Amino acid sequence: MATIKDSVHDHIEVTGPPEALLDTPAVQRLRRIRQLGTAQFVYPSANHTRFEHSLGVYHLASRAAERLDLPERDVAHVEAAALLHDVGHGPFSHNIEALTHRRTGKYHDEVEELIASGRVGETLREHDLDPERVAQLIRGEGTYGQLVSGELDVDRMDYLVRDAHHTGVPYGTIDHERLTRELTFVDGELVLDEGNVQTAESLLLARALMNPTVYKHHVARISKAMLRRASERLLDSESGAAVDVDAERLRRMDDHDLIVALRSTPETERFSRRFDARRLLKRSVWAEWSDVPEWILDADHREIRRIERQIAEEADVDSTDVIVDVPSEPSITESSSRVLVNGEMRRLDGQSPLVSALRTAQKGQWRLGVYTREELTDRVGRIAAEKLDIDAEGGLVTDVRTKVYHTLDEFER
Repeated sequence: MATIKDSVHDHIEVTGPPEALLDTPAVQRLRRIRQLGTAQFVYPSANHTRFEHSLGVYHLASRAAERLDLPERDVAHVEAAALLHDVGHGPFSHNIEALTHRRTGKYHDEVEELIASGRVGETLREHDLDPERVAQLIRGEGTYGQLVSGELDVDRMDYLVRDAHHTGVPYGTIDHERLTRELTFVDGELVLDEGNVQTAESLLLARALMNPTVYKHHVARISKAMLRRASERLLDSESGAAVDVDAERLRRMDDHDLIVALRSTPETERFSRRFDARRLLKRSVWAEWSDVPEWILDADHREIRRIERQIAEEADVDSTDVIVDVPSEPSITESSSRVLVNGEMRRLDGQSPLVSALRTAQKGQWRLGVYTREELTDRVGRIAAEKLDIDAEGGLVTDVRTKVYHTLDEFER
């Protein structure tokens, strides 16, 4: 048995197959992938990794499986899936996943080949575990897959608390002990037992507050967009990097591998200098949901890139100095989680009035962003607003203040 001191859960005891999996290259690689990608540019202490998070998810999965009294063989598969659930992540976590998905058709949780091969596959089979079943659990399939990936999964329970701890932001604090203790299965559905509507709401509220404060903070969004565009140029580069990089190889890099590749490629070397020095682009347009035409919300990646080139050409700036960032439509996946009320299984969004309020808040916080160099914000902003059919006065960022404490209602009217 290995006992590991953790910043969130204190001491974590790792036994059986997960202990053997700890030292496989696929799991150790997670030490070199930051949990929050580029959020360190906002919160300097946000340097925790997917390795720490995976240990935390294993810990919570093990406790939940014990309290649910799962069969021993099912417990072993759930614990292995919990530890391995993030081995498919690319560098900087989710930051470039949309890019690699467009090129490979695979998301980070599609890990059948990775888990079945190499030391991970050997280790699973040595302990009489089925790699295919572990991969299915990671995708959230089957009754017990809901523990690893679902509306009430232990993945979410760990990352909210861990991200809050390492950023110093208090909004992600949840009672994960109660959450794991109150889980139960009803007709194959993972639900919270009687008397836990507020427990479910706390998970919902924590995620809703962490989104604008951490995950979608405008600096995190800008740095993420810059990294994504640079990675795209890396894949499209003709001059070549120190190593050949295609989308499949990019998915298996760690943070350091990607930065080295960006530094050593002529098409991306300029970006890497900006990234290293935190000379990030600035907001020139910051438009609300209600001000953005529907055709922009429906535009695919190719159309957005075409608009970026048009804006850059008309503003007479380099195409790499304009980024149009259109987030996906706001959603609250946790709202479909199930709770028992008077012996009846009900969806949280049908039981809690808080869900409707949070949906309204999320739309109010949503922003389309156009980013460029600081000295170009006014010129690029006005041209971008025209191209995107956005009211210039309402969408342009004309006063970005520094040394001001930002609040959740900063942009509300």
